[in-house]
Amino acid sequence: MRNLLDAKEGEEYIIQAISTEDEELESFLFSLGCYSGEPITVISHLKGGCVVSIKDARYNIDIDLAKAISI
Repeated sequence: MRNLLDAKEGEEYIIQAISTEDEELESFLFSLGCYSGEPITVISHLKGGCVVSIKDARYNIDIDLAKAISI
């Protein structure tokens, strides 16, 4: 499975899974609307992570978060 670091900028993907053992991190992502079945778009890749669009909102997420989101 690919994660957000493999995503092309501007292309919409469907989140397949959130792969983390950290329940707090999973809850945080869920509160942003980031969970299986939801569309997500990478706006741009940055040195420390990427900017994503979820439900018409933009978020800057770090590399660890990007690796945890499978597309």
